[in-house]
Amino acid sequence: MRHLLALVVVLAVPALAHAGGSVTGKVTVTETDGKAAQGAEVIVYVVGPPADAPGAPAAPSKKVQIEQKGRRFVPDLVAITINDEVEFPNRDSFLHNVFSQSPGRKFDLGSYKKGESKSRAFSQAGVIDVYCNIHPEMAATILVLPNRWHTRAKADGTFTLDNIPAGNWTVFAYTRRATKPASAKVTVADKSATTVNLSVTRGAEAEHLNKYGSKYSGDGGTYR
Repeated sequence: MRHLLALVVVLAVPALAHAGGSVTGKVTVTETDGKAAQGAEVIVYVVGPPADAPGAPAAPSKKVQIEQKGRRFVPDLVAITINDEVEFPNRDSFLHNVFSQSPGRKFDLGSYKKGESKSRAFSQAGVIDVYCNIHPEMAATILVLPNRWHTRAKADGTFTLDNIPAGNWTVFAYTRRATKPASAKVTVADKSATTVNLSVTRGAEAEHLNKYGSKYSGDGGTYR
């Protein structure tokens, strides 16, 4: 997962045209045993075009949400752009906590009850691993990307990204529990569609420590 940190380097860009093109394709996710992964969330994104290039997608009208529901983060993978906020509403009838120990992006929203929600803005591109200090089984990932050319693949793995400036860019696909994203170089031409298919392999959920840097203890029923 740490390989993702290298993806936010802005590449040298050619002169941009206003028409833009599209990138379409399909992402296949498999487990380490070669079997198809079930219910894997996949984010596809393009690295290279500057965030303010002509045709860039508009900022979202509302905050991206990661719900705390059924002792899970739902969805467990989201993508945002630098300076966007993520909202974490608690839908369960018991306390939850949201924290991250990701280097350079540490935060702790404390504990809060059902019906309450807290938000966090992220000003640095990179990967943020999010956990609950009360329930060790809860884990999510936030990708903070340098531009808005990113999308969630459909359930069948297909995706489309439109209005991408003409040029030579790199397309990435990532799912949680993958050691690194899949990638492919693409040449985008004005008013044309480029097709690329990607494959990602994911492994088991990595063990993690609580927000104090210690192992979880007990059944997680009491916030400490």
